[in-house]
Amino acid sequence: MTAMSRGLAAMETALAALACLALAAIMLIVVVDVAMRYALSMPLGWSYDVIGLYLMVAVFFLMLPDTLHNHGHVAIDLFQGTLPRRLRHVGLALGYAGGTVVMALIGSEAWGRFNAAFDGQERIAAIVPWLTWPAYLIVMVGTALLTLRLAYRAAGHGFSSLSGHDLVEMPPPPETARPEGEDAL
Repeated sequence: MTAMSRGLAAMETALAALACLALAAIMLIVVVDVAMRYALSMPLGWSYDVIGLYLMVAVFFLMLPDTLHNHGHVAIDLFQGTLPRRLRHVGLALGYAGGTVVMALIGSEAWGRFNAAFDGQERIAAIVPWLTWPAYLIVMVGTALLTLRLAYRAAGHGFSSLSGHDLVEMPPPPETARPEGEDAL
């Protein structure tokens, strides 16, 4: 793994840790809200807004880069084993390049929304008027790091197709083994 990939991986791990904290916060808030709703008839009036506006966004967008780094996204690998290695690198380079463009556009839109929300101090219409710009900031950070990882992979697979050597890791082969245990058919 190159120094660039190691640096990206360190940032991806940090964002994944934040996503895990956000998920833990969601669970804690839901438990407290349910307990207060049924035990004291005093639900938390702000819980759904905080969960929907900040925490779910954090879980999703902060986990995306680490999921890509660990090849956790859905992949169609029907012909993966039959294609020549250089052609696989070309296909992966094109796919990652396309993903880079899409994520850069999403990040750019989030940047514009962040600036407008921050400058206007936009708030949601709720019991607690939460600021909206932190949610856009979370989207920006997650998509920026995902864009960097996609660009790294696009370039790495592109150069790998030209050199004939694996300069970036290939996706792992599909798991085709039959499951064991109580879920086995």
